[in-house]
Amino acid sequence: MSAKAGAKLMCPTVPLSNGRHIPILGLGTSHFGGYSHSAVVYALRECGIRHIDTAKRYGCESQLQEAIRDSGVAREELWITTKLWPDEYGYQTTKQACLESCRRLGVQNLDLYLMHWPDCRSPEKSNREMRAETWRALEELYDEGVCRAIGVSNFLIPHLEQLKEDCNVVPHVNQVEYHPFYRPQELVDYCKAEGIVFEGYCPLAKGESLTHPTIIELAKKYNRTPSQICIRWSVQNGVVTIPKSTKEERILENCQVFGFSLLKEDMDLMNKVNVNRKLIHLMEFNSRISTLAASLRTAESNEDLL
Repeated sequence: MSAKAGAKLMCPTVPLSNGRHIPILGLGTSHFGGYSHSAVVYALRECGIRHIDTAKRYGCESQLQEAIRDSGVAREELWITTKLWPDEYGYQTTKQACLESCRRLGVQNLDLYLMHWPDCRSPEKSNREMRAETWRALEELYDEGVCRAIGVSNFLIPHLEQLKEDCNVVPHVNQVEYHPFYRPQELVDYCKAEGIVFEGYCPLAKGESLTHPTIIELAKKYNRTPSQICIRWSVQNGVVTIPKSTKEERILENCQVFGFSLLKEDMDLMNKVNVNRKLIHLMEFNSRISTLAASLRTAESNEDLL
């Protein structure tokens, strides 16, 4: 049975430095079972979600085109974000990858296009050189209107400082892991000072935060669920928040966070949950890259034997 949505989502927006406004709450997608056609249609049609976050790496851009079409929601009502995977960093490959993402999503332009990681792993150029070259391509895509805003993901302060020195457009958004166990306030403050909107993924800490005693107690106090407490804490901190789920009832639950506010003392309690523990590490990313490269080499060897 489908979850029943009530009133459509009345979602606040956050202004970008270029004057555009991004919805503060979105629906995330991912690879490894992190996509459901019916859930996306439900989120758009029944819950009023208008912000969809995806990436080439997740492998579901084409499916999202179908879900958006089936939802009946007009393109101009949506905010669509996708990301460039590092194996396509570089000037020409970036431009081509962006156009291919547009084609798979069935759109002429993207609301936001992000560099997925700062680590490029190029054998010929330094990470800084590859980031700068790739960003120049994003700047041109932005100037041409193919991307209405451009940004980065998983960038730390040194990466952002280098990009500021090497390029012309300061990123409009930096998307980083953000949840009660990991609150990188120095990076949040830096982004705010530089006019970069801070966007947080993994707001429920992969479900681990839902069993924390403080969060459970606050859920009881406000007559809400632990996930609603976590998401409310994130958006109340001014963070653009993109929880992901493939279950309709969870998506509906995650949307119902604008009818209440956490008191200052409870925000302070939530802030104290932070133990500076990241769930997604650069080493994990490097491992995934190595695994992918090994798989490609194996596939090429097998083709040679056919």
